[in-house]
Amino acid sequence: MKTRILTVPNQLTFLRLAFLPFFIIAIKYERYAIALGILVIAGFSDGLDGLLARNLNQRTPLGAYLDPIADKLLLSSSYFVLALKGKIGWWLAILVLGRDVLLLVACAVILLVVGYRPFPPSIWGKATTFFEILLIVIVLVLTIWRPEALWVVRTICAYSVAAFVIISGFHYSVVVSRRLHAETPGE
Repeated sequence: MKTRILTVPNQLTFLRLAFLPFFIIAIKYERYAIALGILVIAGFSDGLDGLLARNLNQRTPLGAYLDPIADKLLLSSSYFVLALKGKIGWWLAILVLGRDVLLLVACAVILLVVGYRPFPPSIWGKATTFFEILLIVIVLVLTIWRPEALWVVRTICAYSVAAFVIISGFHYSVVVSRRLHAETPGE
């Protein structure tokens, strides 16, 4: 049992979780270059843990839960602390956090009502995550180097995040509703 928990991919995920307080502290104290470095390392470790889990046949139930939780914690806390520092608008942070709460509640409801069911990310969810990460990187880069041309990209990316958050949130709501309707006993 111990070996199935302490796989290399799971250890990388635990490491990514350990980065989270340092990332938040770096932003709190306006050490944006350090925050960007931590974000890059966390992203690298996320890709590496998935690759290793597949190639070493070390996929585990713990990893299936822990990996997306680590990702969501990093993204959600990024939007929250960057909004606190005035680097991202609260309207956008609330949209991102609201969608994450929606996903968490939906997964909990599915788990309670019909038991564990895989809940793979959709193309809309993947696009949302991509733009969310891209915006965080752009915001951090702008706090360090301030290239003027990047401000337009930042604005476009922020509105892309908002659009994809709404679309993917709606999509997940429909998927969850259909699953619950199809798998609820007695109907």
